[in-house]
Amino acid sequence: MSQVSLTQSDVDVLIVGGGPTGMLAASELLRRGVRVRIIDRAPEPSPFPKALLLWPRTLDLFEDLGILDAARAAALQINAFSYFSDREPLATFEFNEDLAPLCLPQSSTEQVIADKLHELGGKVERGVRLLCFDGMDFSGRIDATDGVTAVLEHADGRIERTRVPFVIGADGAGSAVRGQIGTGFNGSTYETAFALVDAKIEGELPADQALYYQSPKGALVIVALPDGVFRFFSSLAPGEQVSVERMQEIVDERGPRGVRIGEPVWQSVFRVHARHAGDFQLGRVFLIGDAAHVHSPAGGQGLNTGLQDAHNLSWKLAAVLHGEAPSDLLLSYGPERSAVAQRVVRDTDIQTRAWLVNTPAKVLARDAAFKVADRSGLLSRFYGPVMAGRRLAYPALRPTQQPAGQALCKVRSQLPGGLKVGAVLPRPLVLGAGLAGPEAGPMGWNLVLVPGDDAALTAGVERLAAERPQVSVVRINRARARKHTGCGQPGFYLVRPDGHVAAHGHARDLSALAAELTTALGPVAQVPAELDEAA
Repeated sequence: MSQVSLTQSDVDVLIVGGGPTGMLAASELLRRGVRVRIIDRAPEPSPFPKALLLWPRTLDLFEDLGILDAARAAALQINAFSYFSDREPLATFEFNEDLAPLCLPQSSTEQVIADKLHELGGKVERGVRLLCFDGMDFSGRIDATDGVTAVLEHADGRIERTRVPFVIGADGAGSAVRGQIGTGFNGSTYETAFALVDAKIEGELPADQALYYQSPKGALVIVALPDGVFRFFSSLAPGEQVSVERMQEIVDERGPRGVRIGEPVWQSVFRVHARHAGDFQLGRVFLIGDAAHVHSPAGGQGLNTGLQDAHNLSWKLAAVLHGEAPSDLLLSYGPERSAVAQRVVRDTDIQTRAWLVNTPAKVLARDAAFKVADRSGLLSRFYGPVMAGRRLAYPALRPTQQPAGQALCKVRSQLPGGLKVGAVLPRPLVLGAGLAGPEAGPMGWNLVLVPGDDAALTAGVERLAAERPQVSVVRINRARARKHTGCGQPGFYLVRPDGHVAAHGHARDLSALAAELTTALGPVAQVPAELDEAA
């Protein structure tokens, strides 16, 4: 019989899963002063390249964490996506510097994050798996209990029971955490299997592009990796197995001429799923990454979505654990991130089905759409920013988040490229104001003030900020605000620790700003009467 040990936990958050998403969550929590324990059932980190692309919004998070330089040093930049139909060029859209992704194999991304985790004093306990939660509260209320009791099994057979305030499930598509909270994993599995081969080549291929060869016989995607390696990714007929020989046949049949695949670095066959969890949170237990959503690799969004889950949840947990925000703040995690995941699942499904169309009418329609988008520049202007994460916006839930009345900036925010409440304040603006980057405080809320002639606006914003020690006021001039937000009128932006705009308004919206601060941070602390009198 296995020995059972009872552990009095000295950590605030137990993270189940030591891949890149779990380690990023741990790193974000540690740099905010939260005590973390991270476990993984695997005895060693995965050596496989798996996911490749890191899009600019994820690179913002890396910059803030202080690991962007390390990632760039190990990666190569992808500057264009090119599409073909039966080997004939259809469209190419190029990425400018602000929209270009990095290509970095997942194993290398994991190492970059692991180095930061160790620097922050964290580590992954390997060979430890979650068996169950004991006495799980299924009400969904955070205040229904003071924690979660997790039953863990160690590699030597020892069973441990430990109680922690919060649990994060970052344990992949087969998540034990998801199973324990009883939520579904809704969606479907593609009938087509996919194969990939990573190898060096003989011949010429662009070293900074992803190439999409579409054909009625199936899809072939070729992506440049660091160190002269290329990934060949293709749909397979039912029952087919991956081999260099079979992939070479596919390249000869559908892909670029004159390319020979060399000795493989890695090869695999897998099925593609499009699924998301019914709930991303139950009380004090949360799901992030593949535990919460899986989808087609089209567009390389999967790892990025998971890393952004970790970032969204971590600052909120830290604020609640430090007593700087009410526990209700955590209830925003699920709706915000599930909306993003569902959109990514939908968009990647559309891309994947476009790859696989095989009837003449559908091929003609797809190819015509690509050609129109290429000639008009729609792909670069609209699709690029979406892929890069520059159009990510959480929906505004309350009227107090928006300017009152028919403010012009409210109308502009609905146009493509307009800054919406819930979107990330543009990176050049926040870097210039010192609100982001490795030196910026990871816990702070900021009131970005665009001053004008109305002294009441400035006084009101500064008074509301003075009531809350975690809120700072940062001034930017109207010309700079107009350039990056589309609104050059005097006003304010309430910016969350993750850079998203929680509220925007003008002089007549100060009462709405006060309401939003209370929603996010709780009521203003009252000064005891005796201290007030002494002052």
